[in-house]
Amino acid sequence: MNIDATNMILGRLASKVAKAALNGETITIVNCENAIISGTRKNVFDRYKIGRLRGTPFTGPFTPRSAERIVKRTIRGMLPHKQDRGREAMKRIICYRGIPDILKNDKFEKIKEADMETRLNSPKFVTVKELSHYLGARI
Repeated sequence: MNIDATNMILGRLASKVAKAALNGETITIVNCENAIISGTRKNVFDRYKIGRLRGTPFTGPFTPRSAERIVKRTIRGMLPHKQDRGREAMKRIICYRGIPDILKNDKFEKIKEADMETRLNSPKFVTVKELSHYLGARI
């Protein structure tokens, strides 16, 4: 299954992808930087910055900065990643920033339950690209 994450709410997208991966589907997510996180800029940035500053650089916990890794880490949070079936499900999920050349001609699906236009009532949101840039990712 190929999914385009443009204008998709990150949490809803992650829950649907996690469920599909547990059921044995291989999932490719493109345009991860265009997924959105609902909430005010200040609240979203503060929540991720606190997680980023927790721990030490040598012992962790290690939190991602790049857009595709933020999306994959969010999906991991919805899987039993310490069990065998969760580890196998994580191996079936591939996230990309943009659309790679090998997938240019493929058709991408939208998840209706995660679409911003139908689910988000508030104009307050942050894209994963903005969050990634705020956290200091090298693009």
